[in-house]
Amino acid sequence: MRYHVLHIQTKFDEDWQHDLFDQHLASLGVDTIDSEGTPMEGGETNYYLPSHLWEANRQEIETFIRQTDGAIMTGVEACPDENWNAAWEAEHPVQELPLGVRIIPHCAFGAGHHETTAMLIDMLLATDLTGKSVLDHGTGTGVLAIYAKRRGAAHVIAVDIDEKSVDNARENATLNGEDIEVLLCGTPPKGTYDLIMANIHRNILIENMTAYAACMQRESELWLSGFYEQDCPALVRAAENHGMHLIATHANGEWRMLQLRKS
Repeated sequence: MRYHVLHIQTKFDEDWQHDLFDQHLASLGVDTIDSEGTPMEGGETNYYLPSHLWEANRQEIETFIRQTDGAIMTGVEACPDENWNAAWEAEHPVQELPLGVRIIPHCAFGAGHHETTAMLIDMLLATDLTGKSVLDHGTGTGVLAIYAKRRGAAHVIAVDIDEKSVDNARENATLNGEDIEVLLCGTPPKGTYDLIMANIHRNILIENMTAYAACMQRESELWLSGFYEQDCPALVRAAENHGMHLIATHANGEWRMLQLRKS
């Protein structure tokens, strides 16, 4: 597959601004990000996306970067045609995690070591899910869905909007011998779940709060991560507006996780 690389200098006041910038570019086709230096302090970051998506979304991407304070595109170039997945995988071997879980990360987020993922894994390791139904919204590699099955869940559905992530999650489920239903979709599928997990940006979590609530019964829990301390009040308010209450807030470095329950 042919790729283009965008060279972008960034300097943001807050980490969340850089995260939001990266996530928007990912929605326009970027699937690999390689930082040189410190992006928060004016370093240059290389954003790779398939050439056909660059050609299709060029005007929107250029407009977005131009209108973003703290971001300047210094150049763009076509990359040599090569097997990018093979090159990436050679640098990212299989990840060995607790309970014998093995993850091939490919280019999907969530190999298990990022603070947000680690908090959710720790919660899963401490929770008996025997007989429970679980939804993993924004599954990435499928690591959380796999842990839910390892902790006894009877039925686990994992969803993602990225086709490569869906393929990766299915591959990892097979690698670990777990029966998980993996779907390509953006919003939570209809159904009722005892536990919903979502490790996504704050704005996306708030946008989906109505859908989460519709999939929960009394005593169902919602575990959210992927945000900072300053994001917690807005998320808690959104959850309370949909009949949920906060059980606990967990921290790992600057990242936070919320454990909520349907009243």
